[in-house]
Amino acid sequence: MVRANPRQVRDFAKALGQLAKTDRLDARVLAQLAATISLTRYQPAFAWQRRLAQWHQRRGHLLQMLGSERQRLERMVDPALLRWARQHIAMLQRELRRLDTEIKHQIAAQPGLDALRSLKGVGPVLQATLASQLPELGQLDSKAIAKLVGVAPLARDSGLLRGQRHVWGGRRQIRAALYMASLTAIQYEPRLRAFYQALRARGKAAKVAIVATMRKLLVILNARMRDARIDQQPA
Repeated sequence: MVRANPRQVRDFAKALGQLAKTDRLDARVLAQLAATISLTRYQPAFAWQRRLAQWHQRRGHLLQMLGSERQRLERMVDPALLRWARQHIAMLQRELRRLDTEIKHQIAAQPGLDALRSLKGVGPVLQATLASQLPELGQLDSKAIAKLVGVAPLARDSGLLRGQRHVWGGRRQIRAALYMASLTAIQYEPRLRAFYQALRARGKAAKVAIVATMRKLLVILNARMRDARIDQQPA
């Protein structure tokens, strides 16, 4: 089976001139899409990936609650409310530490993820994000994986006009984790630090250089996961 991107399906229907939407029309559009475009077969997640995804999602919820509570704390003046808010923040921080410890144990129990631990800056958070939300890692080429995540610069050219390239679409949560990991990798991973500094020396803006580093980090991890899968295959 295939899990089609709803936006892609709707855009395809509009391109066919099909603006109306019913179950019968949707089925016809899906059939035409499958006959026209090469779609990737859906691979269901393993049990450990589904469990890891739940823990990772819970971590995201805790971070959102912590951020909201800290913002509310800044506007409080009543001593009792301040005390309760600080206690709540401390409780959330303890729960977050327990979650991080368990997530780290779950990742360590998967030998197939060893390739993700071979690069400085790639910590448990990014490992969990990639393992649970990017099962395609190691199965696509570098351009396809960068486009899937949303860190590939897309052309905006027309005639003699050469528009500025921008990244667009993709998987937002993976980009957020890649961004934080890239900030660390720029400091401690020699290969990525040299890459970032070379871009800055050529006059690239810091944000552009960071996104390019995110893409390079993803491409490196994709290649290492691909090589690890090849090595694990029986001779």
